[in-house]
Amino acid sequence: MMQIVDAHHHIWRQVDLPWLSGPMQPRIFGPYEPIRRDYTIQEYLDDIAGSGVTRSVYVQTNWAKEGFEDEASWVQRTADEHGWPHAIVAYADFAVDDVRPRLDRLARYPLVRGVRMQLHWHENPLYRFAARADLCADPVIQRNIAYLADYGWSFDLQVFASQMADAAVLAQASPKVTLILQHAGMPEDLSPAGRAAWRAGMEQLAACPNVVTKLSGLGTFIHRNDPTHVADVLKQTVAMFGAERCLFGSNFPIEKLWASYRSLIDGYLAATAQFGADQRDAIFRTTAMRVYRLGP
Repeated sequence: MMQIVDAHHHIWRQVDLPWLSGPMQPRIFGPYEPIRRDYTIQEYLDDIAGSGVTRSVYVQTNWAKEGFEDEASWVQRTADEHGWPHAIVAYADFAVDDVRPRLDRLARYPLVRGVRMQLHWHENPLYRFAARADLCADPVIQRNIAYLADYGWSFDLQVFASQMADAAVLAQASPKVTLILQHAGMPEDLSPAGRAAWRAGMEQLAACPNVVTKLSGLGTFIHRNDPTHVADVLKQTVAMFGAERCLFGSNFPIEKLWASYRSLIDGYLAATAQFGADQRDAIFRTTAMRVYRLGP
């Protein structure tokens, strides 16, 4: 069985998350009543059983901003107890004047490998997360992300196609930081014009050697596990970035809204049948091992 690294998943306690514990808030992945509850590491381990996943990377889940260290601490304790996950992508607010005091607090937790602040903005309020569309071009954001190089950490970059030109400038401003583009650039507009805009933006990011991309969250906007859609996005993305700059992520439990873990993995395995063995190994294992420093 192929060894797989799940480079993008979540666990959570509902009580810590304003968007889960408070009034229902619109999300880009649609209605989410089935996941408005605790999603524990044990449930995740049950979900991945028999899938070939041997390591995983936890990605922050939007605790209250002031709780960013509490989140990292809780996930570190979970890993210490269960042996999973194997790396943490924590949260920090890069819009502050100097993010380094926050990064110093996160550095107390040995599994932290990177940080995510979601920068995606969309004309559709349902898809909007960031306060402004142009945060990637903000000199404060750029300066703070560049500081990650001093910690040896990556930045998980989440933007839409319309923001990718600015994101490429951000990548150029932080040449010593690996930027990990979330969800293959979130192709949400599947019209011919939308697909063309996504490809153009992806090509700009692929031209930046410090940008890699995560093949994850591809059911986000269509609300289903569609192997044909997955295969199409993977074919185009790998052609632009190369397999050595692509890595798989399940985005569980979000994708659990419409797919079992095994059906998701099977879809990705089928989609990558078009690639050679070394390319598949890069997508499912070695890129994530390198980028998130997961060991031998």
